[in-house]
Amino acid sequence: MIAILISSAILAVFIIACFCVFFDQAILTRKETIYRVKTNEKKVALTFDDGPSPVWTPKILDELKKADIKATFFMIGHHVAEYPDVAKRVAQEGHEIGNHGYTHGALIYYTTEELEEELRYTDFMIRQVTGQITKYYRPPKAWITKREKEKIKAMGYHIVLWSLNSKDWVTFDDKYIVKYILRNIQNGDILLFHDSGGVFKTEGGDRSETVSTIPLLAEKLKERGFKLVTVNELLSGGEND
Repeated sequence: MIAILISSAILAVFIIACFCVFFDQAILTRKETIYRVKTNEKKVALTFDDGPSPVWTPKILDELKKADIKATFFMIGHHVAEYPDVAKRVAQEGHEIGNHGYTHGALIYYTTEELEEELRYTDFMIRQVTGQITKYYRPPKAWITKREKEKIKAMGYHIVLWSLNSKDWVTFDDKYIVKYILRNIQNGDILLFHDSGGVFKTEGGDRSETVSTIPLLAEKLKERGFKLVTVNELLSGGEND
């Protein structure tokens, strides 16, 4: 009996992993969120989730500085508390910070009160460390219900998902990531990357391909006339999709 339960649990984990790898679940929850902006300008927003990381975020910041790009970092409150100096550097270098929850927990398990406490405390931690007040929220894994959307909007947040998922947490090839984005890029797209985590964890992982993707992608997009901006900059010049 125990063996059957263990096998079932392993199978469930495998199915969930395959779903996340081969299907972008954000497609199912985009309604009433910001995931692309209608604009005639050749602008796209570059976003990073799950940081800050003491290993990968500084490397990503170095590449963004070389490419003269500003991005939006959706930070986990716990990571901000653990690595305040890295979070401060993100803000000091002119990047935008968004709220990604305190623990990266799935919202479907939260009561309304727990959800509000999670977002408020994450905002408090980010504000205390970086001085930035967050107004954009990205739900972990894009798992969010209509009830949660209504609550989060009532709290004054804009819910931001994405239109292009780099899948950098499972795709270990920078050239493939760049090729995929270039094949699908449109004006107003919001691009999803990660500066921490891996397939099963939100911390650690190997983000070396993410780091090496930045200069390649920046070069190719600039050749096509695109400008990489923050979410706020993208929204200021268009309408929500």
